[in-house]
Amino acid sequence: MAALRRRFSSGSGSGSRSRTGPGPAPDFDPDFGDRPLTAARQDIVIGRWQGVRDLLRATGDDWPLRTHRLRLLSHAAAASSVVEAWRAAEPDSPDAEVLRAATEVVRVFNQAIEAGRGTEVDRTRIDVAVMACLSAADARPADPMPWVSLLTVARLYGDGVGRAELREWWEELRRRDPYNMEGHVQLLRYHSARWHGTHGRMYDFARDAAGAAPEGSPLPVLVQIARVEEYRYVAAAAQGRPVRGFDQHWHHELAVTEVLRTRERWLGGRPPGPVAPQEVGELNHLAHAACYAGLPEVARETFALLGGRAARVPWSYTGDAHEQYVRWRGQVG
Repeated sequence: MAALRRRFSSGSGSGSRSRTGPGPAPDFDPDFGDRPLTAARQDIVIGRWQGVRDLLRATGDDWPLRTHRLRLLSHAAAASSVVEAWRAAEPDSPDAEVLRAATEVVRVFNQAIEAGRGTEVDRTRIDVAVMACLSAADARPADPMPWVSLLTVARLYGDGVGRAELREWWEELRRRDPYNMEGHVQLLRYHSARWHGTHGRMYDFARDAAGAAPEGSPLPVLVQIARVEEYRYVAAAAQGRPVRGFDQHWHHELAVTEVLRTRERWLGGRPPGPVAPQEVGELNHLAHAACYAGLPEVARETFALLGGRAARVPWSYTGDAHEQYVRWRGQVG
């Protein structure tokens, strides 16, 4: 296997391949092929909320799809007053409450980004977002999304959230959707060194969740997401300087073993059929990890499933996203 990895890695600097390489040109569609979601987000752009209402009504209690759609709708709604217009027109709509809470969380994060890394957001502003999430949880008790939103905004408290409170939010999510991918990703980031934890705590959480996941669940890829988070943290701290002892980050023995384990537990148990929009981001993480671990067979299988559907993260953390996706896909054939 080591020799195979060396052969696979040796061509990583080649620039002789075409712009797209084999297969369809990568499609960095932010909705990952979810056409009804695209239409609803276009409604938001022109100030209409009816399409959003109809989309969420049609999504029903398909929690993975609903979480995916609400997350992207909230980003689209953050710079508009569409969600407020919907609540004014239909004040008793639980879906409007859930979207408003997710949108408030995005707005607080946008405020934090504008303030700059290291500048704390006004705690009162974060509290407002938390209260919106709790109100949404009351409005639609079965829905996991308000608890995903709470686990997301928890990172913005300068001193974090108390253990008991964080555990309560986590358990409320798990009661509704125990294998919710987005909720797991948000808590993983909370435990990361970039926020309120350490690399060790982050990996422990990812490995525990991966080990408890049923066959066919995407949760094992949390370990690869954790590896990207560590790389991002170390690279940012290094500010372009080489980091001693970090050259094996992607392809030391444990990293390779964990990619193979993710492939076996997730793809090996995944029901046959087309890739759902909410799977695209995680499949890109697996493809990225397999490429950098020197596992062309796993990368080839994952790229084939994706069929050209690309996500900018994590490819953009290791270079230009389009170039990275095309070059690595070309190498695995």
